[in-house]
Amino acid sequence: MMVRPKALIAWSSGKDSAWALHETRRAGDFDIVGALTTVTDTFGRVSMHGVREKLLRAQLEAAGLPAIVVHIPFPCSNETYEQKMAATMDDARASGVTHVIFGDLFLEDVRAYRERQLSGTGIMPVFPVWGRPTAALAREMIDGGVEAHLSTVDLRKLPASFAGRRFDDALLDTLPAGTDPCGENGEFHSFVSAGPMLSRKIAVKVGQTIARDGFAYADLLPA
Repeated sequence: MMVRPKALIAWSSGKDSAWALHETRRAGDFDIVGALTTVTDTFGRVSMHGVREKLLRAQLEAAGLPAIVVHIPFPCSNETYEQKMAATMDDARASGVTHVIFGDLFLEDVRAYRERQLSGTGIMPVFPVWGRPTAALAREMIDGGVEAHLSTVDLRKLPASFAGRRFDDALLDTLPAGTDPCGENGEFHSFVSAGPMLSRKIAVKVGQTIARDGFAYADLLPA
């Protein structure tokens, strides 16, 4: 039996990383041994997505993945972030990890940054959903059983009323013109509660929406 390379998945709790996990598992080329997530200690939430750590851990249990949580302060400088990630990659490499899987879709600068940060570490980046047309990909996720809520929206690009909404066909049909259907330009972030990458559905309810620093955060709660 061929031994597959060990990989981590960069896990945001959102639909793109979840679908990247699904696609990678279907391809069968890697043994995914953990999910790498950044959590902001000040809030106890997934960075940028604003998802409670309790929900993150329930999600990863359903995904069958050990959580590798990188704790960062708020605010967090690039230097601090990169030091913590470098230490995490050192530990991963020592445990036999040779790849990290990312759910990035088309932002060249983001991909270049990831490739640059991993350069020389002995760990290679993998982009299984890179270049997929996002309008078709968004529908494919929904048709494939992904259930998700918008956890964060950028108020420069979407009204606060979109925070907490389900990621579904109705949402896609009402996105303002120019909005990427997968939110790849930062328009929104999401939390996946069900899909083919999870063994069970995570019951959530939408709590209060809070606006802070130009973003609207929907407080997703365990139901």
